[in-house]
This record gives sequence, structure tokens and C-alpha cells, in this order.
Amino acid sequence: MHSADAAPTTHDADDDPRNRDIRIYVNGEIVHRDEAKVSVYDSGFLLGDGMWEGMRLHDGHWAFFDDHMDRFFDSCKAVSLEVGMDRAGILDALTRTAEANGMVTDVHCRLMLTRGIKSKPFQHPALSRSGPTLVIILEHSRPVATLQAKGIRLATVPQVRGLPTSQDPKFNSHSKLNCVIACLQAEQAGADEGLMLDPLGFVNTTNACNFFIVRRGEVWTSTGDYCMNGVTRAKVIQLCRDNGIPVFEKNFSLYEAYGADEAFLTGTFGAQTPVASIDGKPVDDRARPVTERIRALYKDLIARDIAAQAGR
Repeated sequence: MHSADAAPTTHDADDDPRNRDIRIYVNGEIVHRDEAKVSVYDSGFLLGDGMWEGMRLHDGHWAFFDDHMDRFFDSCKAVSLEVGMDRAGILDALTRTAEANGMVTDVHCRLMLTRGIKSKPFQHPALSRSGPTLVIILEHSRPVATLQAKGIRLATVPQVRGLPTSQDPKFNSHSKLNCVIACLQAEQAGADEGLMLDPLGFVNTTNACNFFIVRRGEVWTSTGDYCMNGVTRAKVIQLCRDNGIPVFEKNFSLYEAYGADEAFLTGTFGAQTPVASIDGKPVDDRARPVTERIRALYKDLIARDIAAQAGR
């Protein structure tokens, strides 16, 4: 939901009254949102022990479904989290939920899997004995148009994305406190989103999205070592390579970010969202020619992906 008086976020959507009566998938049952319940003993609630994916439904098909499932199943395998079904089963659950809601396009999905209900409220994974909990929330969701016009204000925050030996930032896990703290720090600094550095002090990502800058026609983003390697991030990098736009995954500091001609964020919900300022310093080129070209290429890529799925 979006309020005209609220500070913008990268996930602002136009208010849609249909979302008040959506039906949610919970372990095979599809129920009204008011009846969708998860146990207080669930591992996700107790510990943030779970993985999730965000996806978009376009013309009856999930954009880049295979890429999202690759990340989802790889993440679950890495933490010994049994999914309980294959990707065809996931697709069937998504399809059933969309049909129950009469949804076809401009839909955002939150697919969530936890280790399930625990026998006691403690940490050990062996206490989760009932099997996983799978929840699918679909909402009618279209990003507000003002995000493209105004852009997002970023503030560099002290909270960093850590080393893989603490909690690997590549996990799209339910354990998001690190990012929540960064978001709060940005809000307290008067910004919309937090720009997070890596453990070495290089520019990394924001609390919710991947971060790109444009300098003298070149597109730069972080090495990917300390950030969520987003599906949209990967698609933007590949689009640049395929279309003659110089792109670099590299270490760079706030010095280069402050001097950027353009900057934008990537994510499944907002695709490419422009950055208006970093630490109060405006990003210079409000025309954003490179960002707009990438947006057009990405929109075409989605259309081609959906057409390919429809032709299967």
C-alpha cells in the first residue's frame, strides 16, 4: 500500500482493494487471508529459519521462474531444508493460488518455506519434526509511478553485509534482521533506504535491493561477494553484456558512488528504480539515459521470457 504522505520505499505499490480479500496458500490449503495461520512454534517465527523468493506474474506466467527456482532450491539444499516437493510441485501450488484469486498479471508473489513446527521452542533443527511449512502470498501489485519520477534517497549506514562465515548474504533467508537494522538506520538519517558497505568498506548493496551506478557510460556494481545475487541483478548484467553496454562487477568506494552520473536499484518488484541522491548528494543526470535503456531492454526480456513459456 502506498500513502502520498509517506516516505517512498522500493516496494511502494498502488493501493488495490482486491488485496483485502486475497486467498493464501498454507501447506496445501488455500484460505482467506484472515484465516491464514502459522503456528507460534514454527521455525520461521521462532528463529527466522527459512528461505523465500519474490516473483512477478505476467500474463499468466512467472517471469524467470527457472532462475528463481535455481536459487530457491540451492539455498534450501545449502541449509539442509527439505522442500517437500520438486519445482513442478511449486509451480502447481503457485498456479492453484493464482487461479483461486483470479490473478493473471501485475501480481507479486512471496513464496516462503520454513523448517516447520518445532516440538519445543529451541534452536536445534532436529526439533522440527513435522515437515516444512510452505506459504504463498500473492498480491495485486503495481509499483507506484512516482518512484520512477522521484527516485530513492539513499543514506550510507553503519550496518554492513557480513562475511559468508557469519551468515552468507547470498541466502534469501527469513533471517533479515541485519537488513532491518540498516533500514532503520537509513530512516533515522532521513533517507528512504540504506546503502550498505561490505566488510572491506566498499559499496555493496542496499537493505532491500542490489545497487548499480553509471559513470561515463559504464555500469558498475559490486563484486557480488557480499550481496544477495539477485535474479534481476544478473539479468541486468547480462543485458549490458549482450547489448554493448560496458558493465563491471568490481570494488568501488563511496567516492565513485558520489560522482556517479546515474544510479539505480534492482529487484524483482521494482525492476530498476532510480536513485535520486546518496547521503544528500544528488545524482547528477536526472535524464538517466543508460538506466532508461536498461529498463527498456529488461521489459523486452520479460516479454520474451513469458512468450517462451507460453510456447512450451
